[in-house]
Amino acid sequence: MTALPTVELTVYPYDCDAFGHLNQAALLALLERARWDALARGPGMDLFDRNGVWPAARKAVIEYKAGVYPRDVLRIETLVAHRGTTSMTLRHVVRRVSDGVVAAEAEIVFVCVDRVGRATPFPEEIARFLGPRTSGSHQPIRVPAGDAELAVDVRGSGGTPVLFVHGFPFDRTMWRHQLAALSRWKRIAPDLRGVGASTAPAGADGYSLARYADDLVAVLDTLGVGSIAVCGLSLGGYVVFELLRRHPERVRAVILVDTRADPDTAEGQRGRDELARVVTRDGPDAMLERLLPRLLTPATSAAQPEVVEQVREMARRWSVPGAVGALRVLRDRPDSTETLRGVRVPTLVLVGSDDAISPPPVAEAMARLIPGAQFRVIPAAGHLAPLEQPLVTSRVLADFLGAIG
Repeated sequence: MTALPTVELTVYPYDCDAFGHLNQAALLALLERARWDALARGPGMDLFDRNGVWPAARKAVIEYKAGVYPRDVLRIETLVAHRGTTSMTLRHVVRRVSDGVVAAEAEIVFVCVDRVGRATPFPEEIARFLGPRTSGSHQPIRVPAGDAELAVDVRGSGGTPVLFVHGFPFDRTMWRHQLAALSRWKRIAPDLRGVGASTAPAGADGYSLARYADDLVAVLDTLGVGSIAVCGLSLGGYVVFELLRRHPERVRAVILVDTRADPDTAEGQRGRDELARVVTRDGPDAMLERLLPRLLTPATSAAQPEVVEQVREMARRWSVPGAVGALRVLRDRPDSTETLRGVRVPTLVLVGSDDAISPPPVAEAMARLIPGAQFRVIPAAGHLAPLEQPLVTSRVLADFLGAIG
């Protein structure tokens, strides 16, 4: 558990009831003062305001253990008992300084909300102050898909189901902020074959756009889901194109994030082959070192070391057969320009302002191919907008999904 600065506060007569005891409502006010003082001693009292979010109290449990009277000095210890993606639990221990007796203990659950009251992931600066996430209860289910078994994160039950397809070299956890924030919708996020907790067919024949797309349909069939809004990033976008070609009846809406419709150039194909040799010879870490400078903006790398570390962790969860298979899929992918011209469902094209792999002009040109498509640029993000700028990305997705019903 992460400890916040300990605060000492004096009980004044106006904090007490007619019998001279500390009033229960006044204790809540003292706990709030202790949290404000902890912020003042740490990152600053405007921590939440400058990040555009606020902690809204959801639940409070207080156990009163001993009497407190005017002029008593209370030492209030505050621990982060649990820190999730959008919520935290603070544990307060209130002691009388005079004798060390515990006067009260409290647990208060807070939800991080944006300016219009929607639950949203903690921005990185706040997450660093609160400490690392504690283990959650979300465990993936296992779904058979031909010669592979996929790990799938499934959350929620309402609204249009949203299927999230990760890119390369990432896994389903790249969507962790969106899976937490988009609570109005059923969220489905698989690890592709050969990645993360999914199994890895050994042969080259086990990896293709068709197999990736058919795997997604196997997931939907297992979950009893018909049509979905599908959201794909980079390689995930190419899988979305294949899903549109092979299973258009399953697609109710399309979200394309940091991806492109054109195939690899000859130079790009040679680069994929070289990366395949690197990962085969030296493993995923060596592969990532070549990719990392183009995946994130310099500002992200400097100011958000947690994001850099998560990208490293995701890359390490790729099996060698899965990485080599994906690189061959990337190398040999077809031109999807005509596929986009035929899209007749609501579509959002979203791109990071500093994406070096799929730059905004490329994404905007892709959006113009799709009748009625929306186009949005996420400021200060590279090729991984959902992790680099999760708050803005989640808001854009929520607005789009809300508009399509």
